[in-house]
Amino acid sequence: MPALCRECLTQFPSGPRCPRCHSRRVVAGAELFDLSIAHMDCDAFYASVEKRDNPELRDKPVIVGGGRRGVVTTACYIARIHGVRSAMPMFKALQLCPEAVVVKPRFEAYTAASRDIRALMEELTPAIEPLSLDEAFLDLSGTAALHGAPPAVMLARLVRAMEHELGLSGSIGLSHNKFLAKIASDLDKPRGFSVIAQADTEAFLRGKPVGIIWGVGTATRAQLDRAGIATIDDLLRWERADLVARFGSMGMRLYDLARGQDARPVSPDRAVKSISKETTFGVDLSDPDLLEGHLWRLAEQVSSRAKARGLAGRVVTVKLKRADHRSLTRRHALDGPTALADTIWRTARPLLLGALDKAPFRLIGVGISELVADDGTGFALDLLDQGAAKRAEAERTIDRLRQRFGPDAVIKGRSLR
Repeated sequence: MPALCRECLTQFPSGPRCPRCHSRRVVAGAELFDLSIAHMDCDAFYASVEKRDNPELRDKPVIVGGGRRGVVTTACYIARIHGVRSAMPMFKALQLCPEAVVVKPRFEAYTAASRDIRALMEELTPAIEPLSLDEAFLDLSGTAALHGAPPAVMLARLVRAMEHELGLSGSIGLSHNKFLAKIASDLDKPRGFSVIAQADTEAFLRGKPVGIIWGVGTATRAQLDRAGIATIDDLLRWERADLVARFGSMGMRLYDLARGQDARPVSPDRAVKSISKETTFGVDLSDPDLLEGHLWRLAEQVSSRAKARGLAGRVVTVKLKRADHRSLTRRHALDGPTALADTIWRTARPLLLGALDKAPFRLIGVGISELVADDGTGFALDLLDQGAAKRAEAERTIDRLRQRFGPDAVIKGRSLR
């Protein structure tokens, strides 16, 4: 059975240990060198960036997220051993792992690391479909002749370069379609490399819970449970027409995926629909000055993400959650797209002030949508605002200083509220 050493990239006929470097980090399979659809998922990405940038955190449990009323954005694998999981309330995470170090998210650092990883991917193939900052599908079909090596070897080289050059690790799933590649990338985390061959697909899926299907969340599982469907085997007993009649278009998808069939191509042009950021407060807030300070910091983060992706938005949205957990959403359409933090904040501020009669709030968020490629229009100015040009130039200068000296090189007074 063909095998590949993930340490030295030696290809050999079979065996649990590499004949060249004697490593046991070996991946093998009859179709190993024939498969070309992959999913790469970074391991505890935000926490890994924090540990890379601060070596003092390396052997400690690290949680990235907000205050005690916030939620866990991500947790390192040491914290996960204690039961900490993403989206868990912070107070519960700290009950499970009281010795954890809680770090506030630094999205500029994560975006920069994501760009570095993307550059390594682009050396392998132009067919990359990002799902988020830390994961992407890759289609390496037809690249073996170009690289002089099959896709499996190039993918092992990718994660090795990530570790050696960027100090970050990732897990690879390799299969014959996107559905199975994504499942495979979760099978052996962290630093995993798993393969689901076409010939093994049916046997692999047998007996698996329906929750293994990407997109089947709590609500869909409840619908399936009411229909007596708990496993892939249960789905296989249904005819396509009956699934469609019961579940609509989702029924068609369930029928195909239960059989390991997924014709979706890897789409490099998969569009980002919105960019947003929110924060949950430690105590409910109604003070306009404090709320405006939070709003400015969020606007800066949204602006930073938009600029990093070369995007600008035509609609600014403010999201507020009241103390009783009811949510309010306010939107304003701009005359033209923007990526400027100043414009986002000045548009969002009156939306916030107009909702203050509903305070106190436990959460505030801001975002931009109806995104377009920023060809310079993202810095377009309101000609009726005489101070807009000066503020835009000041923001450009701040961006250049932060790019050179770090995200904390310049801090505006609004951020100190």
